[in-house]
Amino acid sequence: MSTLFESAGLEAEAPRPLADRLRPRTLDEVVGQDHLLKGDGPIARMRAQGRLASLILWGPPGVGKTTTARLLAEDSGLEFEPLSAVFSGVADLKKAFERARARRQSGRGTLLFVDEIHRFNRAQQDGFLPVVEEGVVTLVGATTENPSFELNAALLSRCQVLVLKRLDEEGLDLLMARAEQEMDRSLPVDESGRAALRGMADGDGRYLLNLVEEVFTFDFPEPVNAQRLAQLLNKRPQAYDKDRDEHYNLISALHKSVRGSDPDAALYWFARMLEGGEDPLFLARRLVRMASEEIGLADPTGLMIASEAARTYERLGSPEGELALAHAVVHLATAPKSNAVYTAYKKARRLAKETGSLMPPAHILNAPTKLMESQGYGKGYEYDHDVEGGVSGQDYFPEEMRERPVLYEPKDVGREAPLRERLARSRALRDQRRKSAE
Repeated sequence: MSTLFESAGLEAEAPRPLADRLRPRTLDEVVGQDHLLKGDGPIARMRAQGRLASLILWGPPGVGKTTTARLLAEDSGLEFEPLSAVFSGVADLKKAFERARARRQSGRGTLLFVDEIHRFNRAQQDGFLPVVEEGVVTLVGATTENPSFELNAALLSRCQVLVLKRLDEEGLDLLMARAEQEMDRSLPVDESGRAALRGMADGDGRYLLNLVEEVFTFDFPEPVNAQRLAQLLNKRPQAYDKDRDEHYNLISALHKSVRGSDPDAALYWFARMLEGGEDPLFLARRLVRMASEEIGLADPTGLMIASEAARTYERLGSPEGELALAHAVVHLATAPKSNAVYTAYKKARRLAKETGSLMPPAHILNAPTKLMESQGYGKGYEYDHDVEGGVSGQDYFPEEMRERPVLYEPKDVGREAPLRERLARSRALRDQRRKSAE
């Protein structure tokens, strides 16, 4: 099978990047994707059964999506037909389909590989449906974006979605060992330098090999440590798209860390988003939401602190204002948690939709005119401040509602614990008065 450079018309003797020289030649050499390629993995099962379904390979950059597709074509005896959604249009797709049909007539199959398939619009994605349905091509698409959001449901229904993982430390170490074998010498770095290379790569095998190739050019008398390596190599910014999947993954991690009362994890995800370039005001708004949704009346100061942190950031900007947001993150993560108000609010909204336009009971309506007074407005109303205990026990729901729902159920934590006791007494009093009236 030809390499990418040979496919591009370059001779085998031409200088090639280390990443290309180390490109796996068999599926067994692919690093970090054993969950797909080994044992009971889906690709391993297909190979054992001598079949290949259409696939969507979803994963971050540099984890082997293109390489896996090429090797699948070779392993299955299919012609590899590559396309990039960045550079291809409808005309390119039609030509690829025509070539695949011609091969099919001569008894050869085609693996159509589409890199960045999510960049095709909906109409272009629909163009794959008939050729996949008819078996003209076996489609293998590669994407860094969540297929659930970026690909047509009809296309997804005809393909299996396989998730490729970012390379872990073991996988990155294996790539460095292969590079050392290829170069026939050890990397000129110490253990801290190797750890720094793994960190800089951030799970991207291709990027790691590009870094390693640069490191092999060093000519220093002593192995390079992590601190010196950081000065010699420019670390790329972390992968983070503020309006795509990574954005939602990280804000979910922050929110759930706060809910789980883990200030360390919450601060970590908060910092990850800031380092990725997230708008701090977006984070400020989410913290205000967390204060209402996750903490509520268990700690009423949570909402005050989150709101003040947001205002502080608006006044100070970056980087000073971000400390106020970190203050709010830690306060919310360590506060007692209650979603009782949030749950009660959702119940109230559902109940309001179900009951329509029922009127309040007459005794709690104001009677500013004689006519309204004659209609019973305000009749029998008891002023709670004049009653012993401050709770009259009157009914405030519409008379037509036979059942009196319990919407707000405070938890026995934080400031809600005494509220729970007070509400229990007032609800018991209302129940008693209602039963007496019946």
